[in-house]
Amino acid sequence: MNCPHCTSLSTKEQRKKNILGYRIFRCSACKRVFNERTSTPFNYLEYPTDIVLLVVLWRLRDILSLRDVAEMFLERGWTFMRQEDDWEARFAPLLANQLQGKQHGQAGKSWYVDETYIKVHGKWCYLYRAIDHDGNLVDSLLSKTRDMEAATLQNG
Repeated sequence: MNCPHCTSLSTKEQRKKNILGYRIFRCSACKRVFNERTSTPFNYLEYPTDIVLLVVLWRLRDILSLRDVAEMFLERGWTFMRQEDDWEARFAPLLANQLQGKQHGQAGKSWYVDETYIKVHGKWCYLYRAIDHDGNLVDSLLSKTRDMEAATLQNG
């Protein structure tokens, strides 16, 4: 890995990892220590990159409040503070650039509709998601009433 400070190729990976489990490197030229997230937009975050991107994706795609997303992650052992409000503004453009080449709504020959019951802004709703055979989200529908047939027709 190149040194992000002096762009030297003479870096050596250290045995230990940082708190989040990222590899630590030391540059032989400038003697600086850095990790694999240094000089990326995710450098000073206290959470793993995949968790941050998942929070932003869920907020944008499923139009969930930060409280709803925090509640979902609390069940998985992650707690978020109010500082995560700016994640959407910082990382949504990165996600948009990555997803720009992929068109929404394309699915192979086989896909299925997944149904779940969630609380959105204090009201219970049905969330329907069309998933293709690779496990990728094709489309989603949030409804106040239970109507699997309508969700299937919308995605068909």
